[in-house]
Amino acid sequence: MNKFMALDGNGAVAEAMRQINPDVVPAYPITPSTAIPQAFAQYMADGVVDTEFVPVESEHSAMSACIGASAAGGRVMTATSANGLALMWEMLYIAASYRLPIVMADVSRALSGPVNIHCDHSDSMGARDTGWIHLFSETAQEAYENTLQAVRIGEHMDVRLPVMVMQDGFITSHTMERVTIYDDASVKTFIGSYTPYYPLLDIDHPVTYGPLDLTDYYFEHKRAQIEGMRNAKHVILDVGAEFGRTFGRTYGLFDTYQMDDADVAIVVMASTAGTARYAMNALRARGVRAGLIKPRVFRPFPAQELCDALRNVKAVAVMDRSVSFGAMNNGGPLWLEMLAAAQLHKLHIPIVDYVYGLGGREIKPSQIENVYQDLATIAETGEFAQPVTYLGVRGEEDHQSAVQGALLAA
Repeated sequence: MNKFMALDGNGAVAEAMRQINPDVVPAYPITPSTAIPQAFAQYMADGVVDTEFVPVESEHSAMSACIGASAAGGRVMTATSANGLALMWEMLYIAASYRLPIVMADVSRALSGPVNIHCDHSDSMGARDTGWIHLFSETAQEAYENTLQAVRIGEHMDVRLPVMVMQDGFITSHTMERVTIYDDASVKTFIGSYTPYYPLLDIDHPVTYGPLDLTDYYFEHKRAQIEGMRNAKHVILDVGAEFGRTFGRTYGLFDTYQMDDADVAIVVMASTAGTARYAMNALRARGVRAGLIKPRVFRPFPAQELCDALRNVKAVAVMDRSVSFGAMNNGGPLWLEMLAAAQLHKLHIPIVDYVYGLGGREIKPSQIENVYQDLATIAETGEFAQPVTYLGVRGEEDHQSAVQGALLAA
């Protein structure tokens, strides 16, 4: 029987892990994800799960232990944040290239330096090309449900890749909300039993992991890995649809809000989508036809699907909670992906970027209303003064004036 619990995002993920009951959980604490392995370790100590919990000396060791346990044939999970994810860097690539369906909760936090423990997406975005599937969560409920689905997605034979499940540090991870926890038996049926393929402990069928792979086969192995990521898109949709049939909440690649008649739209991930929805409702009440798209899946990037969803709007603002230093106009990763998608799929509308909230800086509804007002002008004129705006940073207004003056002088 389903039950309602008052949980923050970390507690919701720990509940999902309890129901999944993985074989091995190696973990090392780091703010703001520490409460996930802490709560799960308590479940183990209380005999609620029969998982082997492995406390290690670093996040690099945590992912190394995950790889060993998964290669041996176990269902494996862990959690981390920010610098912890960065310390795993080498091992993230190895987990993906070995096609190991590890599930990791990443409670998104800014990377140092300077030292900052608050939310932005620089950690997961820095790892966007390591070969992991990336799912983003707006709420504790979504963090719980994405974690359940991540197991099925990663273990599917068309995929066999590790999965990161993101939620915003402190904003989601430490905010209490009403979460529906589904019946344990129903969850276990949905998750199913794990069938390992080519496990190291099958001594009757010996295999080798981590061989030297030079010019003779490396390229072919990478090509097979690419195919697994490509297949992940249909698997994510299939698992999301089955989740809906089982529990009543269907998941896709992204969510749309008020897009049917929208003239302008914002594309934004995770918890800020809730703030944008609030701002949109106020604008809608004033007659502004504003829309919202909230990507849930960043890897594999749903390029065609996003372009199709934006086909009828006149201007788009992408909101990035991280920045790609030295990339075009020093914009954010989500914007850069959207620009490439628009070029490939012939979406010929202005697409601008708003980098916001770095280091956990607050984003207010009034600021998002200003973004929509900028979009209305862009939609009307077809022009914009600058492609990337740093929203809410001190001194940005002066910088924008200087840029606009230079453009007018030119």
